[in-house]
Amino acid sequence: MAVHQDLRAINVDCAECPIRHRAVCARCETDELAKLEQIKYYRSFQAGQPIVWSGDRMEYVASVVSGIATLTQTMEDGRRQMVGLLLPSDFVGRPGRDSVAYDVTAVTDLVMCCFRKKPFEELMLTIPHVGQRLLEMTLDELDAAREWMLLLGRKTAREKISSLIAIIARRDASLRQRKVSGRFVFDLPLTREEMADYLGLTLETVSRQMTALKKDGLIELEGNRNVTIPDFDALLEQTGDDTDGGLVG
Repeated sequence: MAVHQDLRAINVDCAECPIRHRAVCARCETDELAKLEQIKYYRSFQAGQPIVWSGDRMEYVASVVSGIATLTQTMEDGRRQMVGLLLPSDFVGRPGRDSVAYDVTAVTDLVMCCFRKKPFEELMLTIPHVGQRLLEMTLDELDAAREWMLLLGRKTAREKISSLIAIIARRDASLRQRKVSGRFVFDLPLTREEMADYLGLTLETVSRQMTALKKDGLIELEGNRNVTIPDFDALLEQTGDDTDGGLVG
């Protein structure tokens, strides 16, 4: 079982929640939010801490409020492959399913807004806005999985790095309700090692490509995490995607 800290003393007003406009409750009215408030609580995990193991029962579902987590699958011979990322506002767990299919691990310090599963499943029947939003998020997750297949299967190392930076920049902008255009500054939540694991590259390749993007003026780096994109459109040109209408991130 994953060790966690319950943050029951925290009482975050849903209207002030930083993920309110993207989370599973995004379409809920005031009376609907009040019902969700009755079954919600917060959990905090430290960087590197397991949240749940593949095959474990999960007694709750949750939205990531802050931080980032990885979804990892272990093969029979012990090899592990990262198959996805959980970013703020992403949903963890599946209503109607007892166990989880992947190991979920906190990459950074993580806070989740949790809902007891059985009451949440019952509320889905009486609050259509929750079910509708969850369907939208599930379809978005399907799109992300397809993009991830393209990312690993066909793109060069430079295109993979550029794509990942663009994806995280877009999510950061969405959470801050800003448009990604021109010069954009954000914090990269992944270490070079984690980027390598996620993209199927070596650490040396990731470091070399990050240096090349910096040298070419496509990104600026301050420390290990702070990234500035001087021209977002110029970075998109490095992703290998059809920026005139194809899937970018």
